[in-house]
Amino acid sequence: RERFEFGGRDVASWFPRHMAKGLRQMRLALRRADCLVERRHIPLSGRNPALLEALGIRPHVLVLNKMDLADPRRQPVSAGPGPGGGQPQGVQSDSPVPLQIIPMVARLVADGPRYHRAKSSEHNILVIGVPNVGKSSLINSLRRLHLKKGKATAVGGEPGITKAVLSRIQVCEKPLMYLVDTPGVLPPRLGDVETGMKLALCGAIHDHLVGEDVMADYLLYTLNKQQQFGYVQRYGLGQPCDHIEPLLKHMALAQGRTQKVKVLTGTGNVNMMMLNYPAAAYEFLRDFRAGRLGRVTLD
Repeated sequence: RERFEFGGRDVASWFPRHMAKGLRQMRLALRRADCLVERRHIPLSGRNPALLEALGIRPHVLVLNKMDLADPRRQPVSAGPGPGGGQPQGVQSDSPVPLQIIPMVARLVADGPRYHRAKSSEHNILVIGVPNVGKSSLINSLRRLHLKKGKATAVGGEPGITKAVLSRIQVCEKPLMYLVDTPGVLPPRLGDVETGMKLALCGAIHDHLVGEDVMADYLLYTLNKQQQFGYVQRYGLGQPCDHIEPLLKHMALAQGRTQKVKVLTGTGNVNMMMLNYPAAAYEFLRDFRAGRLGRVTLD
C-alpha cells in the first residue's frame, strides 16, 4: 500500500483527551522549577507543543527513551524546538540510566538566569512528557544511581499511572537536586490521525480507545513501508502481507487462538468456535513493543 486509509475519522473524537487539570498543576509547579527534563519515545510525534508553550522559557533537556528498539538507520535530523523556540540539550538513554543527565542539568542551571530563585542552592527539575513514556522510571533510576535509594513513585506499562503532579523527590545530594513527577499530557487536539496512531502504538493512548485491529493494520503498513519484514520469519509466513486479515488469521490458526461465540439459529442458540482475531492483533502489537519484530522508528 502506498498510503494508509484512516476512513475519514475525526482525530478529535478518535483520540479524546481531557488533561487540562494536569496542565494547570504543572504550571503551578513551574514557579519553582529551574529546568525541564522531557522524556520522549518518539522523536517527533512524541512532542506536545501546547505543553512546551505553556511551560515557558526554561533550560530544557530532552531524553530519548527506548533507543535500543529504534532503527539505527532512521535518525531524525531534529527532535524539534524546546520552550521558547530553542533547541533542547539531547540525551539518548541507551543505558537504563543516562549518567550525563544530572551533570547536564546542573550545568544548564548554573549557566542560565534563575530569577527569584537565584539565592537558592537547590535545583528543582520538572519532568514532563506524554503518557507512558517512562518519566516515573527515570526518576526512580536516577534516585537509585545517585542516592542508592528505592523507588519513590509508581510505574506501570500503561498510560495514566501518574494522576497528578507529585511532591518533590530528591535524586542527588551534590548538587542538591529534586525532581517532580508529572502526569502524561497530550495536546487537547492532536494535529492529525497518524500522529495519534504512532502514540497509540507506543502505548501513550489506551489500545481500546483506538482499536487493536486498526492499530495492528497501521503497524503492518508501517513495517512494510520501511521494509521491516521480520514478522514474516517470526510468524512463519511465506511472504509479506499487504493487509492485516491474512496475517491475523495465520497467527490465530498457528497459535490456537479461538473464542466461543453464541450464534442464534432457527432451532435455538448454538455455540461455535471461531478464530480470535483481537487476541492475535494484541499479540502482534505486543511483539512490536517488545522489539521482537525488529528495530523500528515510527517517525
